[in-house]
Amino acid sequence: MAHINEDYITTYIRELTPKSSPLLQELEAYAEENHVPIVQPEVGQLLRTLLRIHKPAAVLEVGTAIGYSAILMGECLESGWTITSLERNQEIIPIALENIKRAGYEKSIKVIPGDALETFPHLSGSYDFIFLDAAKGHYMEFFDYASALLKPGGMIVSDNVLYKGMVAEDSLVMRRKRTIVNRLRDYLERINNLEGYISSVIPIGDGVAITCKEANY
Repeated sequence: MAHINEDYITTYIRELTPKSSPLLQELEAYAEENHVPIVQPEVGQLLRTLLRIHKPAAVLEVGTAIGYSAILMGECLESGWTITSLERNQEIIPIALENIKRAGYEKSIKVIPGDALETFPHLSGSYDFIFLDAAKGHYMEFFDYASALLKPGGMIVSDNVLYKGMVAEDSLVMRRKRTIVNRLRDYLERINNLEGYISSVIPIGDGVAITCKEANY
């Protein structure tokens, strides 16, 4: 169950959420069995909604894992779209590529191996929509790179920003997680007070931040 809402709220929201495609349902089962982190159902539905509204053509994802969220986003996009996804775990990339191929998106989704902090500087072009779902302690650095690549009017979505509720409440913070929590707090403080951007933190899943770049910025 989710970490930051009452279980009955999360259960109700998930009961309202339409079922995923058969392939995504299969990947959900695989992720649960193998303890692979993927977006929670209510976060996936939020992504679907944002993509339908925003209609991006070029998407950047930080954190491919098994390809679940990339495939989910691909299912919501219109013709001519591309997704570039960054993944540092070399062992999981073949699994992601196979899943992407099964979805029929091998020509539209490109997975770039390596640590995002090392691969980000080599990216060119610009993006309409960027999804951050990798090392939470590096969101500030990811955002610096991502915002430079984001088109005016574009959107950055950051997952897990409330981190099991610890970001919002000191009494929940585990000692070994203190650094990550502090960095996430700094991150949320920054994106909510950054000139040229407007952000909102949504308390679903493990916390989602939506940041929009002003059209004239």
